[in-house]
Amino acid sequence: MAHRNWLTAGALCAAIVVAACFIAAKPSSADAMLLPIDRTPLVVSTGSGERSFSIEIADTSAEREAGLMFRRTMADDHGMLFVFERTAEVDFWMKNTPMALDLIFIGQDGRIKAIRRGEPESEAIISPGQPVRFVLELKAGTAAKDGIKEGDLLRHPAISAGSN
Repeated sequence: MAHRNWLTAGALCAAIVVAACFIAAKPSSADAMLLPIDRTPLVVSTGSGERSFSIEIADTSAEREAGLMFRRTMADDHGMLFVFERTAEVDFWMKNTPMALDLIFIGQDGRIKAIRRGEPESEAIISPGQPVRFVLELKAGTAAKDGIKEGDLLRHPAISAGSN
């Protein structure tokens, strides 16, 4: 009987150790990539005026791949600008992204080509349906709240440099 109790206790301890390893391996907000905030705000010219955003710029493959993954919060006036080497069809998904986002797809000329919503943790492909050079990710609902629409113009040195 005592031998069975020791076996049960040993199995329980092993299960706890295995569970702890899985819990420790789960990504958290501490795994989020934080890029420096650019000194120049990004400005969106809408039909009702201008709206400024502080932004992080993701312009390398590694930065674009990580994006806003694992971020749980973001200020209403903050976003991440994805800068691609050339105009092309791009696809995004929301895997490991726990907050909903507005994805604003921007042409080489700085004009908005499409706005899509990204749902938290979704692996569904999000595409503008046309080639773009930049993508701006903002907190979900920001585009509608601020009157940001297709055709609006975005200004920032990274976009100006990309239009040359």
